[in-house]
Amino acid sequence: MKQYDVIIIGAGVCGAAIAREMARKQRRIAVLEAASDVCEGTSKANSGIVHAGHDALPGTLKAKLNVLGNKKMEALAEELDFPFKRNGSLVLCFHEEDRVRLEELLERGRKNGVEGLKILSPKQVWEMEPGISKNVVAALYAPTGGIVCPFGLNIALAENAAENGVDFYLNHRVTKIENRSDEEDKDNSCRRMYSVLTGEELFQAPIVINAAGVYADVLHNMVSKRKMEITPRRGEYCLMDKASGNLVKATVFQLPSQYGKGILVTPSVHGNLLVGPTAEDIPDKENTETTAVGLKKVMDTGALSVEGLDSRQIITSFAGLRAHITQYDSGVANASGDFVIEEVSDAPGFFDVAGIESPGLSCVPAISEYVAELVNAAYPAPDKTDFKEKRKGLPNVASASNEERQALIAENPAFANVICRCEMVTEGEIVAAIHRPLGATTLDGVKRRTRAGMGRCQSGFCSPKVLEILARERGVDQSEITKSGAASAILTGHTKDDAHVTFSKNGKEDTHE
Repeated sequence: MKQYDVIIIGAGVCGAAIAREMARKQRRIAVLEAASDVCEGTSKANSGIVHAGHDALPGTLKAKLNVLGNKKMEALAEELDFPFKRNGSLVLCFHEEDRVRLEELLERGRKNGVEGLKILSPKQVWEMEPGISKNVVAALYAPTGGIVCPFGLNIALAENAAENGVDFYLNHRVTKIENRSDEEDKDNSCRRMYSVLTGEELFQAPIVINAAGVYADVLHNMVSKRKMEITPRRGEYCLMDKASGNLVKATVFQLPSQYGKGILVTPSVHGNLLVGPTAEDIPDKENTETTAVGLKKVMDTGALSVEGLDSRQIITSFAGLRAHITQYDSGVANASGDFVIEEVSDAPGFFDVAGIESPGLSCVPAISEYVAELVNAAYPAPDKTDFKEKRKGLPNVASASNEERQALIAENPAFANVICRCEMVTEGEIVAAIHRPLGATTLDGVKRRTRAGMGRCQSGFCSPKVLEILARERGVDQSEITKSGAASAILTGHTKDDAHVTFSKNGKEDTHE
């Protein structure tokens, strides 16, 4: 049995951010994650948009935390050294009769405290973004909108949390939670305690924070009579080559629908162009398949906003699942679609961080502070005097100056050995990613930390070499290296160990092992 003061379930961007914020206090903290790495669920498959905050209904947690999170993102990026850019955003209107909806978004944004909002004429739109459709009649401009690397944000938060003493347990899927708060201690005093089972390992803590994404309802329902239901909302995306990355500078939305902000077109912080997502409610919490129908809708709808989209420039497609709460509190629908961030009324010490769909990523810096304030108000702890505020990211040879590259190579010649040609990622960067706190153990782990495999060829060239480096640095056989954890093996063994070769020589057959 492992004893902690706080157990956080989920190592996505919310769980990692909360872990870092909670680590400011003198507490023993554990993060339990079902996958083989951090950033394996919803957090790895989203738009990477830092929304301005004009979409959420005034008075909701979404509205409050979106605007606060947006304001805090720049400082957080400087502290933790991850890519962030304030590129602005546009919401396009294509019909005069819809202009009233644009005005409503403007007024909503002003109520939420979004700064600099204004409605642009078509001429102003095209002066700003020449690639925007000629059918636009007006657009809402938000200069505070931004873009971030979702992997970079999640990994930076998790690494800094680990550096501040948080223990991460990967490949630890929670199977059972029991509220033992009614049990009596040896001195007959009542104690608050939760037992959390993962496989055959048992963890205990008086405080549990549920940040399990699409599985947050499953964990909530283990401890509360107020039942919750989360329906996964699948969104499909197309990622385009950097040759298309300059079609727009701002993030381009269309007027939102009942399913969200619709299909957007945006540059990424790394120079690609991203188009998506669709919105489809599905029953399967693991179904991240893409479909021909969905991807066609992505490109067809994106082309209504931005001219020049070329499907031949698509280098990959993917889908992510958003945690959409459909029922909460004895079957009553969560009508506002708001986040659920609260201590569960009939399970003291158990905190839900549930339904964190869009604009969840934008809210993360504020969500973590909000959760920490809730916990600290109810269950205070002394401040930590040696909290490490800053974290230095990996060296990046592709973006380094010639002087910086020469310095890296002088320190370690592996920084001169390019492994991923598309993204110019070197052996030195990959080795560094493996040996950092919460270092990469899989091909996808290396990819998210270094971008090796994210380029035009999508790891067709570099994956064998990355696999070799991973095995060497971890001291394991190459057959033990996976793409993304269990059930994703790359190799099954050595062909020479069990191959039977039959050939003919001088008219006779001979068999060799």
